[in-house]
Amino acid sequence: MSHSNEKFQPRQSVWAPLLVLILWSSTVIAAPPVAVKVDWSRVERVSRTTATLQVVVNPLLRRGSPIHNQVFQDLKELKCDYVRYVPWLPYPKLAVAELEPPENGKTSWNFSLIDPMTEDFMNATAGHSVILNFSTIPQWMFKTPKPVPYPVNPDQVDWRYEQGTELRDPSMKEVADYYARLVSWYTKGGFTDEYGKRHESGHYYKIAYWEVLNEVDSEHKMSPEFYTHIYDAIVTAIRKVDPQMKFVGLALAGTSPSSSFYDPVPEYFEYFLNHKNHKPGVPLDMISYHFYASPYPDESVDAWPYTFFSQADGFLDQVRYIEAIRKRLSPETKTTIDEMGSILPNDNVVPRKPIPDSYWNLCAAMYAYLYARLSLLGINVAGESQLVGYPSQFPSVSMVNWETGQLNARGWVLKLLRDNFGPGDKLVPTSFRSPAMYAQGFLTPAGEHKVLLINKRNRDIEITLPGGAQATEEYVDQSTGDEPPASVRLTGDTIILKGFAVAVVTLPQ
Repeated sequence: MSHSNEKFQPRQSVWAPLLVLILWSSTVIAAPPVAVKVDWSRVERVSRTTATLQVVVNPLLRRGSPIHNQVFQDLKELKCDYVRYVPWLPYPKLAVAELEPPENGKTSWNFSLIDPMTEDFMNATAGHSVILNFSTIPQWMFKTPKPVPYPVNPDQVDWRYEQGTELRDPSMKEVADYYARLVSWYTKGGFTDEYGKRHESGHYYKIAYWEVLNEVDSEHKMSPEFYTHIYDAIVTAIRKVDPQMKFVGLALAGTSPSSSFYDPVPEYFEYFLNHKNHKPGVPLDMISYHFYASPYPDESVDAWPYTFFSQADGFLDQVRYIEAIRKRLSPETKTTIDEMGSILPNDNVVPRKPIPDSYWNLCAAMYAYLYARLSLLGINVAGESQLVGYPSQFPSVSMVNWETGQLNARGWVLKLLRDNFGPGDKLVPTSFRSPAMYAQGFLTPAGEHKVLLINKRNRDIEITLPGGAQATEEYVDQSTGDEPPASVRLTGDTIILKGFAVAVVTLPQ
C-alpha cells in the first residue's frame, strides 16, 4: 500500500502544474475583446491635416516604362492635395536642367528628359495643389577638386553626383537665377538664359508651393545659417517670377531614425524659424521634415512591428518638440511632414532579400497611425513616401507593386484615409485599453460618425464598438493584397481586425 502511494504521488505532482498551464494558456488565447469607446459630445481638435504622398523621379516613371500608364492613373485617382514632386540626385539627367556651366556664349539648358515626367505629373494632379522640389543643384555650381561627371545613360543611378559644400558664387545669385529660370519655364512659358537667349516651353502651370532643396542636413551638409541664406536667395529670385508662389523650407532628414545622422536638429528650426535671420519680406510659409522607420539588420520579421511603432512614437515626441519651437518663433508657418515611410536594411544591396507580404500592411498601418496622431497635433500635411520604388531604388518604400503598377496596401490605405478624412473633421475623445491597436473617432463636416481602427500587430484582434450594428466597415488587410479596400456591413458591435488591418467604420445615423 505504501509502495502504491509512492508511485501515485509523482503522477499527481505532474498533472497539477500541467492543468494550471493549460488554464493559463486558455486565458491568454481567449483574451477579452478590446472595448473602444467614443465620446461624440466633445471635440479635442478640428483637424487641418491632409493625407498625401510624394512622387520621386526614377526611370519607371518615364514614358515607355511598363508601369508608366498605370502609376500615373493611380496618382490621378488618389486625388490628393499637396503632392510633392521631386526630381532627385541619383539621376542627374532626369533632375538637372543645366548640367554644364555656361561658357563662350553657349548654355546646356535641356528639358527633353525632364519635361515628359513633369507634364505627366502635372496632368495627373490637375485640380489639386502640388509642391515641386527640383532638389538637386547643378554640381558645377559647387567648388570641387575636379569636375564631377554624370552618367551618359539617364537611367543609370549615380549616388556620387552631389559633392562639395561651398558654392563657386558666394553671392548665391547663380543658384538663385537657376531656380528662377526653372520656375519661369514651368509657369511663364519659358525664360531668358545667361546670354540673353529666349527658351520657350509653352508651360503655364499653377504651382502652389516650391520646396527649397531637400534634406539639407545631409545633402551638401548645409549649416542652418548657410541654408537660410540660400533659401532667402532662391525665394527672392522666384518671387520676382511668380509673386503668388508659396514656399516650403528645410526638408530635414535628421528627424528620421533610419538616417545615419539621426538628430532632432533643433538648431535648424531655431535658426530658420526666427524671422530675424531672414531678409525682410521673405516668407516662411511652411516647413518640412521626414520620418522613416527601419528595423535593425539582425532583427526578426516578428520584431518589426514593435520597432516600427516604437520609432513612430519617438518621432511624434520630436514633432511635439519642433511644434513648440515653431509656435514660439513663427506660429503662422505651416508644417508638412512630406516623407513618411519605412526602409528595410540593405534595401539596395544585391542579392536582395525578399520582402514579406505582411510588410506592406505593417507600413500601411504605421502610416495610418501617424496620420491620426499628427491630426491630433495639428500638423497640416502628412505625406507618405513614395509612389514608386523598385529593386535598386528603395523597393521597400514603394506604394505600388513595381511589376504591375497597381497600388499596394500602402497606397490603398492612403486612398482609404483620403476618401474618409480631411481638414475640418472634428477629432473626438476615443478610449481603448490595448497597446496592440489604435482607434480615433472623427465627426465629419457632413455629420458622419467615423472611427479609424488600426491593428499594430500581426494577429487578429477582437474589438467592440458601441453602435456598430449596421455600420459600414471599409478595410485594408493582408487578405485584400493589391486590391482596393474591402467593404462589409456589420451585424453587431463586434469587429475582428486581422493582422495589420486598417479599417474605417462609418456608424449609422
